[in-house]
Amino acid sequence: MPEAAAGATLESADILQIMSQLPHRYPFLLVDRIFDIRGDESCVGVKNVTVNEPQFQGHFPERPIMPGVLLIEAMAQTAGVIAIRALKGADRSRLVYFVTIDNAKFRKPVTPGDRVEFHMAKTAQKRNIWWYSGRAMVDGALVCEAQISVMMGA
Repeated sequence: MPEAAAGATLESADILQIMSQLPHRYPFLLVDRIFDIRGDESCVGVKNVTVNEPQFQGHFPERPIMPGVLLIEAMAQTAGVIAIRALKGADRSRLVYFVTIDNAKFRKPVTPGDRVEFHMAKTAQKRNIWWYSGRAMVDGALVCEAQISVMMGA
């Protein structure tokens, strides 16, 4: 990471920028902010988990736990934003699709009050498909990991 060591400023995206690049909206927009963006190579997405989110009505009301599939979806949304940002001009209006999930592992439960960080790193890109390795962290502890891919559509 020589850029950061040299004092380079890394990019970030707030919720309005994320919403301009993804079609998702409440309750399915699962990323609140993205920072440390290095082109389409890597970034860190943030999800602030709150008890008033609809999934906690049934998963599980007595002990709310963030569904693992939503953690994986948040990884894909985070990766999708930086893949779209890497496109130029009119290509930025393209949709991004979640294509694959591999080697998903869930290590610890995520509960309301947690701040989840999605550390995404590009492992490959070929034509209109990007592959990423992702780790979800809460307070420095690994809670979920997976390899995913996203594809640019029309």
